[in-house]
Amino acid sequence: MSNGPHNLRSIAIQPGTTGQEIILPDIATARELPKGPVAIADMAEFFGVTHRTLHFYEEKDLIRASRLGLMRVYSERDVSRMVLINACREVGMPISLIQDLFETLATATSKTEANLFFEEAMLVRQRELAANLSTLHRQLRKISMLLTPEEESGVTLTHVNRHRPELDEIEHRCLQLMAEGYSQIRISRTLELRPDETEAIERRVAEKLGARNRFQAVAKAVLIGIVAN
Repeated sequence: MSNGPHNLRSIAIQPGTTGQEIILPDIATARELPKGPVAIADMAEFFGVTHRTLHFYEEKDLIRASRLGLMRVYSERDVSRMVLINACREVGMPISLIQDLFETLATATSKTEANLFFEEAMLVRQRELAANLSTLHRQLRKISMLLTPEEESGVTLTHVNRHRPELDEIEHRCLQLMAEGYSQIRISRTLELRPDETEAIERRVAEKLGARNRFQAVAKAVLIGIVAN
């Protein structure tokens, strides 16, 4: 299994503290993992989650806090488990599948086998995301057709693809914020523009994309790869 970019440190994750002892896979981390016992506040801050999220993982028997006086703390093995949990959550894996993965890892008899189980789970998730992306693209194409029939607009998606519009920096930034769902007022505040300036920029972007409104502009921009979906 690849250890990732050379500047990432490969962490050999140790067995967990909940349920049966299991071998977990090697996962590359960008930062040094905190040493236990780790207070719940530090655990939440390190992984960018809330206290409630950590309690949820405890309810699912994925990690388990102990007590150090009045303070709830996690062991280094719980921190290691969170590395795996967080990696799975970052790719959108449902909690039920993470639990299934932990159960599968419980059958691993070696680090190599644990790594193979993890890779297989990631490949399954990759195929799911690819299928979802294909569906989104079909839906976006349908929206584009419904919003601007070719006979009305005279601009087809093929035409836009052939002539990828040149956007300046402020137009591209505005389009990206539009794609993220920002309103005109919020875009104005974010880019420190007057509302009429933002409206003019959005109009230019739509014209360059051959779109009739901001929603179709975003749909076409996603389809031709100007902004991320």
